[in-house]
Amino acid sequence: MLTLTPFATLILFAAMLLLIELGRRLRICRTDPDNANQPGAAAMESAIFALFGLLLAFTFSGAMARYDAHRDLIVQEANNIGTAYLRLDLLPPATQPALRQSFRDYTAVRIHRFDLPDNSPESIAAATQTARLQNEIWTHSVAATTGPGANPDATKLLLPALNDMIDITATRRNAFDMHPPTVIFVLLFALACGCALLAGFAMTGRRSWLHSIVFAASIALTLYATLDIEFPRHGLVTLTSRDQIFSDLLQTMR
Repeated sequence: MLTLTPFATLILFAAMLLLIELGRRLRICRTDPDNANQPGAAAMESAIFALFGLLLAFTFSGAMARYDAHRDLIVQEANNIGTAYLRLDLLPPATQPALRQSFRDYTAVRIHRFDLPDNSPESIAAATQTARLQNEIWTHSVAATTGPGANPDATKLLLPALNDMIDITATRRNAFDMHPPTVIFVLLFALACGCALLAGFAMTGRRSWLHSIVFAASIALTLYATLDIEFPRHGLVTLTSRDQIFSDLLQTMR
């Protein structure tokens, strides 16, 4: 969906311009172009435009809510990793260096975990490495908390922190997979084209390219922004600025 967004937006923009012109020509072809609107037609046009505006508003609002949720989850995961890392002090000193290195490797993997396309080799390798490091950290930590020299509270403090650190990875994965059904986006594009046709049919007098271009561009760009926010990977809207939190955390682990 993301890679098709710019292309689909350009196609929509061109289609809307053509449909506006088609609607204008259909009105001209009427025997009474100045009185082409039948009783009740204006009400139906208003209803269609209102439906499109409502659907677009809810889709944009939902995309922004999910984008904000992504940003909050990044901060939450970084905090979970940082908390678990600090609680490694409860383990025997001999077991800490290897675990701290595993934490550094884990944080480095998580920095750009969701900046990659889902099915790319890099993304698959990162997911595999994440699972391997989680298992390694958990196994070694469980063994260390029961070993000699461990703080008596290590089991009660470290293991729940590790559990939170691991669980949030599934939460972030689920958040990135939560999108409106594809039919919603298809309906948005169909309604945009329908509104363009009705807008052209409502034109009287000479053709106004300025109004046509501004109308088509406004809707196309709004839909592009909505899709870009909904799928924040490599478009104009990304989450890479929030990844700095992981980079800062990694620096504190040196």
